[in-house]
Amino acid sequence: MWIVRLAIRRPYTFVVASILIVILGLFAIVRTPTDIFPNIDIPVIAIDWSYNGLSPEEISDRIVYGFERGMTSTVYDIDHIESQSMTGHSLVEVFSQPDANVDAAVSEITAVAQTVLKTMPPGATPPLIFSYNASTVPILQLAVTGQGLGEQEIFDTMNNFVRPTLVTVQGLF
Repeated sequence: MWIVRLAIRRPYTFVVASILIVILGLFAIVRTPTDIFPNIDIPVIAIDWSYNGLSPEEISDRIVYGFERGMTSTVYDIDHIESQSMTGHSLVEVFSQPDANVDAAVSEITAVAQTVLKTMPPGATPPLIFSYNASTVPILQLAVTGQGLGEQEIFDTMNNFVRPTLVTVQGLF
């Protein structure tokens, strides 16, 4: 009740205080970062091995095992390694420490991959190596339909016109 009596006795003080709150609120809104998702810096390097015709067990034994063993003694700042083997295909994910130098880790992994390539079955090709972190993983998937258009026409339109336009948006791909 005392604040009501104070507001009645000093109305200009409360008008000035409310204007100050509005101005400071607008200033805070303008200066506050607008990123909805925080930057999660857990660097991951994915290595995609492929060799047609091998079963998941053979991919795991003949390709992934030697590669993972080589990485554990050569690549620094590894937190842990996860791998999945499928028929003719394997994906190895190397999770680095949060403060790791990702560029150095990618070059070390590339060197290990080139070295162990000699011990792999004949015709094995170097893997596809790419890095990402939790902040760069896609969170949106676009689905497109077309009335009267076939599946191939929709694919061609999206791949040739829409995708090149969207790829210029920072953080989208």
